[in-house]
Amino acid sequence: MSRPDLEVADIFRDHGASWRLANEGHVSLDQMKVMTAIERCRTAALGGHVARCENGECGHAVIGFNSCRNRHCPKCQGTAARKWLAEREAELLPVGYFHVVYTLPAQLRDIAYQNKRVVYDLLMKASAETTLTIAADPKRLGAKIGVTAVLHTWGSAMTHHPHVHMIVPGGGLSEDGAFWVSARPRFLARVEVLSRLFRGRMLAMLVEAHSESRLRFSGHLAALADIKTFKRSLAPLRKIEWVVYCKPPFGGPEQVLRYLSRYTHRVAISNRRLVTADDGGIAFRWKDYRQDWSARWKTMTLAPAEFIRRFLIHVLPPRFHRIRHYGLFANGQRAANIAKARELLAMPPTVTAAETAKAAAPDEPRVLPCPCPRCGGRMIVIEVFARGCQPKYQPTPVPAPAPIRIDTS
Repeated sequence: MSRPDLEVADIFRDHGASWRLANEGHVSLDQMKVMTAIERCRTAALGGHVARCENGECGHAVIGFNSCRNRHCPKCQGTAARKWLAEREAELLPVGYFHVVYTLPAQLRDIAYQNKRVVYDLLMKASAETTLTIAADPKRLGAKIGVTAVLHTWGSAMTHHPHVHMIVPGGGLSEDGAFWVSARPRFLARVEVLSRLFRGRMLAMLVEAHSESRLRFSGHLAALADIKTFKRSLAPLRKIEWVVYCKPPFGGPEQVLRYLSRYTHRVAISNRRLVTADDGGIAFRWKDYRQDWSARWKTMTLAPAEFIRRFLIHVLPPRFHRIRHYGLFANGQRAANIAKARELLAMPPTVTAAETAKAAAPDEPRVLPCPCPRCGGRMIVIEVFARGCQPKYQPTPVPAPAPIRIDTS
């Protein structure tokens, strides 16, 4: 898959300076750091290396610039996704997996934006507790299940749209852990039941957070600092149905991995959705879910300043975990629970490959994981250059085909 002609980094480099100046005093430090990281990603500003094919007849050389590794960068998510998926592959069970989506009502989105860390955390907890509680009910599944949850804060047009994607196996351990309880083939729980419990949990958590002075309000929400006013503002939300969606299960573990790769390491917009960019506007493809499948993909054009604003509203608080595991998959007991589930499902035990690769000696040349794109030989690093420096060696003038990579942003 070739590199896109247009990237979010290009837009930031072309319009970022003027946007920063126009919005001085209204941009958070975290947003500024994200902009800077994306602008510098895979450029000489972060340093890099030169690698050359060890085949003397080929001698193909390439320059590789270092990545910023920022989780909001569209270019840096492919590698992170591959590593994360490799770790999850050994944990998959031979059952159907359901995709459940919990959406925060539009009436709460401004509150969420002013209180990202608190409300996003409550959103993930309320949705997880809802799923685990319904599954544990003896009148329904009656089992302890596992949940992998991923927070997204955007819609296809980069508007603020907080929601949680969950991947849930179709079954779980019995209360005593003695046997596996399977869900019905194409049914996990009624969405009406999930919706109402989710609504009650989320509203209760918000009131509790306000009572503990964990919520802050400013601007047009300043009046909500009064607890009575806040409770009155929530009252109408108790009478409406909250959006919860439960899709039919996937066909198998491979499909689950493929699906997870689309959701776990996404950012607000991928580089491949960008169409054109100039001073007149940024055009990008977006999906209009109100339309039929055949007409959903459309093109939207935003002024550069508005495009940057929309991208940056999705910057998460530092150290906020947007991928979380609950129930059987909770980090402290995940390995033991999965091993038990595999045993009850009569799966062969996971075989851990022995460490056959020896640590490279200090004087041993560094070899890139990707082979030479011309002849398939090993690519040996012949130079490492520091941040802000240019390499002494130059790459091969004739462009070579780019290695296949996964872009899951």
